[in-house]
Amino acid sequence: MVVAVALAPVVLAYLQLGAHPDAGVDDGDHGADARRFLERATHEAGVEATGVDWANRDRAVERVRRDLAPRLETLNASRVEAGVAYAATFDGAAASAWAAEQCPRGEGRRFGPCRAVDGVVVQERAGETTVLAVAYDVTVTTERGERALTFVVRVVG
Repeated sequence: MVVAVALAPVVLAYLQLGAHPDAGVDDGDHGADARRFLERATHEAGVEATGVDWANRDRAVERVRRDLAPRLETLNASRVEAGVAYAATFDGAAASAWAAEQCPRGEGRRFGPCRAVDGVVVQERAGETTVLAVAYDVTVTTERGERALTFVVRVVG
């Protein structure tokens, strides 16, 4: 019974990554698998945290990171038995760069300022915090070597 309970998160992650034997042929692109997993998780966490008062935007960022933490752990442990190790973390520098490039500036913009906080990009919209994106560093290690990737996953445009 204990073994079945302990394996439940691994099985769930395995299914979410599309690696279930019934899911078809594995294309071997583990980076794409990680990105799809993070896209789903990020959208859910970002939507849930949107709407906090702009003055309390740090609470929205904390909620996103708190909601994503167990998902990152799931990803990191998801394919170990198949010889694939993921190490996913938040990337504050990539979030800052994305905010600097993607957030509108100057007069006539529709929304308020953007801020990158601890890997999460938020923007003031009508006095509320809107989660725009989350940046990640993902290292994929297999028997063939290690691959370092950076993803910025959009929540809203």
